[in-house]
Amino acid sequence: MDVCVQPGLVPVHEAIVRMLGELAPIAATEIIALHDSLDRVLAEPVVAPINVPGADNSAMDGYALRKQDCNDALTLIGESFAGHPFTGELRAGQAVRIMTGALVPAGADTVVMQENVTRHEQHIRIHQVPELGENIRRVGEDIAQHMQVLAQGQRVTALDIGLLASLGIAQVSVVQRVKIALLTTGDELLAPGTTYQAGKIYDSNRPLLQALLTRMPVEVLDLGIVPDNPAALRAAFTHAREFADLVISTGGVSVGDADYTKDILAELGEINFWKIAMKPGKPFAFGVLGNNARAQQCWFCGLPGNPVSTAVTYHQLVVPALRFLAGEAPGDAPVITAIAAHPLKKQPGRMDFQRGIFSGVNGVNSVASAGIQSSGVLSSMSKANCYIRLPAERGHIAAGETVDVILFDQFIR
Repeated sequence: MDVCVQPGLVPVHEAIVRMLGELAPIAATEIIALHDSLDRVLAEPVVAPINVPGADNSAMDGYALRKQDCNDALTLIGESFAGHPFTGELRAGQAVRIMTGALVPAGADTVVMQENVTRHEQHIRIHQVPELGENIRRVGEDIAQHMQVLAQGQRVTALDIGLLASLGIAQVSVVQRVKIALLTTGDELLAPGTTYQAGKIYDSNRPLLQALLTRMPVEVLDLGIVPDNPAALRAAFTHAREFADLVISTGGVSVGDADYTKDILAELGEINFWKIAMKPGKPFAFGVLGNNARAQQCWFCGLPGNPVSTAVTYHQLVVPALRFLAGEAPGDAPVITAIAAHPLKKQPGRMDFQRGIFSGVNGVNSVASAGIQSSGVLSSMSKANCYIRLPAERGHIAAGETVDVILFDQFIR
């Protein structure tokens, strides 16, 4: 059995459920420009103010005509270009030259592709008769006026911005950014760019989290590196509580003699749980620091200090919490199956998120280990493109066995 199997370890799914049950989504909203809305969460549904297309238009370069006239020679009476429509009306035996996106003239019911037409001066003859209504995009065919196009709680994507722009929408109502206070703890830490010192290590956790948090609708207060000193930690968390909706720290939540973070969190607030049945990332603390100066609850997530554990617990536990706080309703990550390319070591007891390299060749999904799986080896996380998710009860995996794979998404890349 896994030597880390202990009473009180919270299963990963239960930890997420308990966290979301404690958190309350941000209620405050704001109106922002559409071009600033990428990755923000909509505070209300978006309803189409117009039809798209706004009128019948041509899907092809060709000729607008009446279907019933296709067997006769037709006389050209004008042209219709995008933005410059033909303003007259077709009658029997007439056609209008039309370009893609141009309005279909009154009286026309079909557009024939130019490749299916023979033209001589101002006369055309159809040599492949189209179906009635062919090559016409109907008014409201894409989006009908008054229909809901985006739902409340939806994260705005680049494609959504294009969609809303096509409706003439220039502003959207979104949930205000979640306020995050970020700090790392440890006497051994050096800031990148400073002179190396024997016995020290460079702080990779805070730069990693700072980068990942740019993918979220958050405002970050960076409190830097805090030493392993109860007074310094107490001051840092007190300051963080006054600013933040959620405090994220790394380090100091294990059981070492100098791991004070958990004790200070318990002193200033209440720890809901702090041991997760996952690997890497067992020492993860979640709880509440109480109300801040804005009379709002301030929650905390205490992440383990090893860099891979930091990354995995952030992705698997903090990201769902942040999305929920921001008003989003996150679902479970898509899981696909793959064949293990070689044996994988696993002891029963905790759900294991091993770093993997997924590939699909000739319709066959396979996954290989990305390298050393130690929680201190960030290089294998950098090389990986997925997790190999192994259930708590599962043991060693033989080559050729089927495993579950979760591809890395934008929240961890």
